[in-house]
Amino acid sequence: LDFPLEGPYRDLLAKDSAISIVGWAMIVAGSIVAATVISVTATLLYVKKRHGNAPTHTKKRFFMRAISREIQGVKKFSFVELSDATNGFDSSTMIGRGSYGKVYKGILPNKTEVAIKRGEETSLQSEKEFLNEIDLLSRLHHRNLVSLIGYSSDIGEQMLVYEYMPNGNVRDWLSANATETLSFSMRSQVALGSARGILYLHTEANPPVIHRDIKTSNILLDSQNHAKVADFGLSRLAPAFGEGEGEPTHVSTVVRGTPGYLDPEYFMTQQLTVKSDVYSFGVVLLELLTGMHPFFEGTHIIREVRMAYECGTVQSMADSRMGEISPDKVKKLAELALWCCEDRPATRPSMSKVVKELETICQSVREKNDMVTETTTLLYTKTSSSSSPAPSPLYLLSGAGSDLDSGFFQPVKPR
Repeated sequence: LDFPLEGPYRDLLAKDSAISIVGWAMIVAGSIVAATVISVTATLLYVKKRHGNAPTHTKKRFFMRAISREIQGVKKFSFVELSDATNGFDSSTMIGRGSYGKVYKGILPNKTEVAIKRGEETSLQSEKEFLNEIDLLSRLHHRNLVSLIGYSSDIGEQMLVYEYMPNGNVRDWLSANATETLSFSMRSQVALGSARGILYLHTEANPPVIHRDIKTSNILLDSQNHAKVADFGLSRLAPAFGEGEGEPTHVSTVVRGTPGYLDPEYFMTQQLTVKSDVYSFGVVLLELLTGMHPFFEGTHIIREVRMAYECGTVQSMADSRMGEISPDKVKKLAELALWCCEDRPATRPSMSKVVKELETICQSVREKNDMVTETTTLLYTKTSSSSSPAPSPLYLLSGAGSDLDSGFFQPVKPR
């Protein structure tokens, strides 16, 4: 090897030098490697110092390569971007916690509020699994589903970034500790909205999806109290349709879900179908009707409501915080919920039928509200001077249990 050396190395290597060209090349290469290691180490130390809650690099995290493939429709965030959005994942920004990990409220540089799900060590997936889940979520678009905005896979992290839902989850609104409650009309609209979201997953998503974890804490409300189904962490692709059948065949899978909402047939056979989601949604309907948890006082909500229905006393099961509700509406909602919760999947309705039944219930509520509004205006006109404006029905019916549509109410966050 005989080639001229330029720059500062020219005078260092005389022809009679005892150090060969190869020797000097190894020294230079070693220096570059050492400088690179020092630079990377310094960068990691800086990130750790600046963001105190940066992850601990266990072997699983450390050797997990960052996902390089770009997924259409969602943004790939860096760890630093999401850390800055949550003030270093400060505990004051944590708004929830689930089987996947902690959920933080973040604010992006453009002032967009987001919900960031940060996976914990025990919930981390392989790179391929995580990528497949993001790819699936990025293709789900419906007004009654919480939208995925982006993700991060930096330095062994697995984080999902969703749109932020300011009015929390339905379970909190039904809690006995909530200072505000949802009227029967609003609960009916929540049921209809979430049912439409599930119907989209079953029949219109490409490919179709079975949620597997439908429950009131996974139904979130936006600033206008519109319901959106969230948390697709347990979702599975729906099976192909069987030959000559109107329903998909089952998928055999390890049983996952939440006790109280879990389809007993799925639990016993490990065979998952869309009817498993229908069962879980039936439990949600019973919660909306009664305000109770699935399990209470050593029994299950399905058993209690079914006994009351058979005894003709289902009206007594309605949440008293909703005020007076016509027995007919209570009966119809209870019948639909119990139909969804039938033991045999074949006897449960499809989500398409559930949506149609809920549309009928919501329509009857709207017609009653319109009639109340007209009657109130007429009565006020007869008993007051023409120069005074008629008061809003909101104030005349502002007590607990008003059957007004959700649009009449200003959104109020539960405390």
